[in-house]
Amino acid sequence: MLLAPIPGRHAPQRGNPVSDEQSDKQIRDELDRLRAENEALKARSRRGITLKVSEKGGVSVYGLGRFPVTLYKEQWTKLLELAEDIRIFIRENDAQLKTKG
Repeated sequence: MLLAPIPGRHAPQRGNPVSDEQSDKQIRDELDRLRAENEALKARSRRGITLKVSEKGGVSVYGLGRFPVTLYKEQWTKLLELAEDIRIFIRENDAQLKTKG
């Protein structure tokens, strides 16, 4: 009884040193590429807080969490006018508030 090969699957070739060396080099190259990409992403997150104008014309603050905080200018103005009230609220409720970390 003959078994037909499964389409798209190939048996690994053994004993071919050129193929093995090439495969190892490809793996090392891919690992180096992924390490570089990872470092670039870490560096971007270390930059701190950045501001951008969103597609819809809002102000987006990046770097506070996983997603940006986006508000329209009049919302930011109202929030900034409350800055001292927010600081007082945080001080008064410090025991109940958690920190990220």
